[in-house]
Amino acid sequence: MESTSAPRYAGACDCHIHVYEDGYPLAPGATFRPAPAPVSAYREVQRALGLTHVVVVQPTGYGFDNRCMLSALEQFGSAARGVAMVPPDSADDQLARLHNAGVRGMRYMMLAGGLSTWSGLEADAARIAPLGWNIDLQLDGRDLPRHESTLMRLPGKLVIDHTGKFLEPVQPDSEAFQSLCRVLDRGHCWVKLSAPYETSRAGAPGYDDVALLARTLAARYPERCLWGTNWPHPNAQPRPVDAVLLDWLTRCAGSESTTRKILVDNPRELYGFRSEVGADEDACGINAR
Repeated sequence: MESTSAPRYAGACDCHIHVYEDGYPLAPGATFRPAPAPVSAYREVQRALGLTHVVVVQPTGYGFDNRCMLSALEQFGSAARGVAMVPPDSADDQLARLHNAGVRGMRYMMLAGGLSTWSGLEADAARIAPLGWNIDLQLDGRDLPRHESTLMRLPGKLVIDHTGKFLEPVQPDSEAFQSLCRVLDRGHCWVKLSAPYETSRAGAPGYDDVALLARTLAARYPERCLWGTNWPHPNAQPRPVDAVLLDWLTRCAGSESTTRKILVDNPRELYGFRSEVGADEDACGINAR
């Protein structure tokens, strides 16, 4: 794997990966069959990029069966957090068990393969707010103006995936992007500057169209931006190079101080990681959650 020229920071976090392990059946509605992507393979990515912390996001392919994600959290130890897909009829004790296992977010996937509905969003946000969890929302960013009022009044924390994931190119002055900015202005929302290859028309390595949006967000909201590889890049052809994606983030961040906020400080605040003092111990799973 190629190494990155980006600075390495103690406690740097990849805030969006998926794990696929043999032995966990896909949900009946799964839209594709992923290749195995086990924890052991992702550890190689961590070592190559100098990352110590990770957020494992429940893939849509497993539906509400979070067992693979929970197994990954157990393997990674206290340097990992999870984002689960939770059925609307789940009991409070189920949420408590997920919390104790390291889950800190509920996934709301509003694109193909997702099982969530807009009608349940506010009630779910209210349920998880006392736990300090976030709603992890992926949608076509062009729909943000339609749902802006709902997102503005959500209790608790909100995370929006993939630079807003505008499925058609937009400019920073577009109404859809300005809607994202208004939600961020409220102060309860974060955005992942991640997976530019999923929406870019300009393509690698610069993903210039998405980079324009990412630079705008990093400059305006340095305390509200996160980053993730989206490893193992489900369905992406050709497969992106993780080191290139990290270098892309550092260029979009524009400064060392903003890069540190995005990779270390913001994830630590949002997901409740320990400070860098214990980063090496955390990465080995020594410290308690």
